[in-house]
Amino acid sequence: MLPSRHMLSDWLSGAARPPIAELLGLKLVQAENGTVTMTLVVDRRHHNPIGTVHGGILADLADAAMGTAVATTLAEGETFTTTGLSLHFLEPVREGLLRGQATVVRRGRRLAYAECDILAPDGALVARAQSTCFLARPSG
Repeated sequence: MLPSRHMLSDWLSGAARPPIAELLGLKLVQAENGTVTMTLVVDRRHHNPIGTVHGGILADLADAAMGTAVATTLAEGETFTTTGLSLHFLEPVREGLLRGQATVVRRGRRLAYAECDILAPDGALVARAQSTCFLARPSG
């Protein structure tokens, strides 16, 4: 089941969190029409063998933020699925509060394109991601 506006408000209020958010510790800070801010506290548990946060963790943060941003634009009964995800790693990070700021750049009838900046605790740009989502409307 994909997030509905009701589920988003539950997540934002702290009443409920999606299982992946619970597992990773993702926190939804702000969600408005087409924009989302999400945070994740990273530490040694998130490191790759060279001692920096694993790229997959950054991808999870970006994907969740962009998917949630797209979800805020859905009409009742409309769903979506990610068809493409790209991430550019710009600076290593080891620990602290990461902030993912996602925006739906373009939303059409069938596709949505979103971008996400991941910022380090000091505000440095750690990664930039792009996502394309296929939008589906209920039949009938």
